[in-house]
Amino acid sequence: MSKLKFVVASAIVAMSSTVISAGDFQPAVIFDMGGKFDKSFNEGVYNGVEKFKKETGIDYKSFEITNVTQREQVIRKMAKRGGNPVLGIGFAQAPAIDKVAAEFPEKSFAIIDMVVDKQNVKSIVFKEQEGSFLVGMLATMASKTAKVGFVGGMDIPLIRRFACGYEQGAKYANDKVEVFQNMTGSTPSAWNDPSRGGELSKGQFDRGVDVIFAAAGGTGVGVYQAAKDAGKLAIGVDSNQNHLHPGTMLTSMVKRVDVAAYDVLKSVKEGTFKAGIVSLGLAENGVDWALDEHNKALITADMKKAVDQAKADIISGKIKVHDYMSNNTCKY
Repeated sequence: MSKLKFVVASAIVAMSSTVISAGDFQPAVIFDMGGKFDKSFNEGVYNGVEKFKKETGIDYKSFEITNVTQREQVIRKMAKRGGNPVLGIGFAQAPAIDKVAAEFPEKSFAIIDMVVDKQNVKSIVFKEQEGSFLVGMLATMASKTAKVGFVGGMDIPLIRRFACGYEQGAKYANDKVEVFQNMTGSTPSAWNDPSRGGELSKGQFDRGVDVIFAAAGGTGVGVYQAAKDAGKLAIGVDSNQNHLHPGTMLTSMVKRVDVAAYDVLKSVKEGTFKAGIVSLGLAENGVDWALDEHNKALITADMKKAVDQAKADIISGKIKVHDYMSNNTCKY
């Protein structure tokens, strides 16, 4: 049994290439807890595969996981029914992809947000700490209290990576800033609990926080609403969520899962699919911060200049952003 690797190199590891006939191309996408319309991670993937569908006229099979026991069963069923490629969304699908990919070596599989070491699996991961560093800087620069907050979804190393990058960026902008953190829960339901997200946000606001970054899937909707109600600021995640509450959303830490999903389908269709690991950060345009008509009034020229410089310095290596998942600590 291959080992699931939780820490990956930043390089692309090309392991194999698969060419399939047009008749064998039947994309299958398994969305995870929270659903494809979570306005965040799953929805970003949905937008990517929908773009592929519109451009090619080729439809895809899909399923939305609502129970943790469904993952392996659904992935196997998709493969048995002709799914190729089979795209799993989210770290929690890794064990199922690992097992089922071994049963169908002739098919192409892919997973977003975790690594599965198989000859027919493409693993796409992101350097969330780099994008989170930038929005942490923006949070501090926008804060009037020098107190900023973070609300995570399920308490797992991946979300701690967001939090750690955010804290580093916040303190890079002002080493005196206080960073408050809460995780929503320890089960998958933490991804879709807006009420709890709102409660955690209110608790942080009561302590003086005036900007909160939510990395919590659908739970973030409650964080953003609480920020709007309190006249505070919030930061979105994964998809560009600036449009949800213009004037409240300071920015969003975008993670290009839409591009990742689109590229998987396109590569299999064109016969250029390569298994292995792809790690996407600022240099690869895999993560970034969002500036558009919905938040431009909140971002001053000085803020943009500082963040643009930090982005360039991270890409060049001048700024080293610690990855929580390298040692499961946020000491930097």
